Amino acid sequence: MSQATGTTVHEFETNSAADTIRVGREIVKLLAPPKFLILKGDLGAGKTTLVKGIAEALDAADPDEVTSPTFTLIHEYEGVRHENGKDEPVMLYHLDLYRIEQERQLDSLGLDEIATPDSLVLIEWGDKFASVAKRANGEIVMTSTGGDSRKITVTLRG
Repeated sequence: MSQATGTTVHEFETNSAADTIRVGREIVKLLAPPKFLILKGDLGAGKTTLVKGIAEALDAADPDEVTSPTFTLIHEYEGVRHENGKDEPVMLYHLDLYRIEQERQLDSLGLDEIATPDSLVLIEWGDKFASVAKRANGEIVMTSTGGDSRKITVTLRG
């Protein structure tokens, strides 16, 4: 972990899909709501696999219930964040903007409505749009390092 002014960076490495899910369970500990994060990575980088671990850690869904929202654009999961011996409700939103082409198409997604004090919003391909990038308070970047190995970098601002 490194820290710059108001920014923290955490790095992880994984060697399999199961390992990526495990790291997702670790990353959720860094994500106190509200968070609005962009998920970056090439097609097949494991973004949805990482979300499987995050959803599982929040008791929001089993890993096999989490699928890519490529065609539905948004998946919503109700979960619980276990923090300091207390259970806090949390809403996990997983969006995929790959098929969205214009900024105005984002209006129908209701980003203002889902960005609530108890939400974790994870957006694949969000960096395509200036309004989403401006709103984000961090990003998770997944980079293939060969075979099933991945480098995962979590950058949180504020």
